[in-house]
Amino acid sequence: MAMLLLLLLGAAAPPGGCSDPGPGLHSLRYFYTAVSEPSPGLPEFITVGYVDDQLIDHYDSERGSAEPRAEWMARSEGPEYWKRQAQISQGTQATYRADLNTLRGRYNQTGGFHTIQAMYGCELRGDGSIGGFYQDAYDGRDFISFDKDQETWVAADVGAQITKRKWDADRINTQQWKAYLEGTCIEWLGKYLEYGKETLQRREPPRVHVSDRPSREGLTTLSCRVHGFYPRSVAVVWLKKGVAVPQETLQWGVLPSGDGTYQTRATIEIDPSSETDYTCCVEHPSLAQDLRVPWGLKPNVMLIVGIVIGVLVLVAAIAGAVVFLRKKRDGYKAAAAHDGSASSGSNQGSDTCVKA
Repeated sequence: MAMLLLLLLGAAAPPGGCSDPGPGLHSLRYFYTAVSEPSPGLPEFITVGYVDDQLIDHYDSERGSAEPRAEWMARSEGPEYWKRQAQISQGTQATYRADLNTLRGRYNQTGGFHTIQAMYGCELRGDGSIGGFYQDAYDGRDFISFDKDQETWVAADVGAQITKRKWDADRINTQQWKAYLEGTCIEWLGKYLEYGKETLQRREPPRVHVSDRPSREGLTTLSCRVHGFYPRSVAVVWLKKGVAVPQETLQWGVLPSGDGTYQTRATIEIDPSSETDYTCCVEHPSLAQDLRVPWGLKPNVMLIVGIVIGVLVLVAAIAGAVVFLRKKRDGYKAAAAHDGSASSGSNQGSDTCVKA
């Protein structure tokens, strides 16, 4: 179950360019999972809600109650709210139980373990616009989704066509979903952001580290690691001579760092012998303007060469000085020895002193 939820949470596509608004600045999402054969530790029905990537509430059919999972949710909402959330989940649980029987018959399945998953929610984007979505899956495969702009349902396979025709015909239900995603959901997201503003509305700027490594056939892979930022919304792209090249930039997705912040990485493969003017460009809500960190192969090489030459010159100078001093000292000793031998026959005291 945890893996299924992680797959759903990772469904958002990474941003494609430095000027791309990226994923939603803030989001409210709900995930429903129903199973045909529950077991201890795997309830028949589970509901979880998230604001951004923070778990805010949980319901499962074993407990039969909705519970807060964020301290600020427990502090801000009273018993009536949680009672209402439990009633909504219990009603959905009964609906999904019937839907599992319907879909088993539609796909000619006589028994076995089967699942229905749903995810829906809304988001406030970095550019001020809003978005919303609803999607169902059966046995881990796409089943049906909602196109709210066209106010129609989109079937993923032949088995879902029956559901599509039925739901398209129910115009009231379709309009209610559109109104929820564009209105009610956004309103509740605003409330939750206010409840948990100390956590959810904070700003932590990204830290950027640019590195390189040899690739294949003389090529070099440049890596731009961006980490320590919050909120999740970020855009990262490589610039070539100041121009974004998103088609050449490989995005690695935005992941939690485990400390309440996020991290991501963008790489690009280049020929360092032909062009080295590359810069990693990062946009984030915490930044007044985009952050640009250049990759400086040539300057670094020149610096290293300069340091090496400087060290060699210094070593040579020291060696020359040592040789000079040794020669000077040896010359003094030779002169002293010459003077001593000339006077040794007439000064026995000096000769005796030298031997002592």
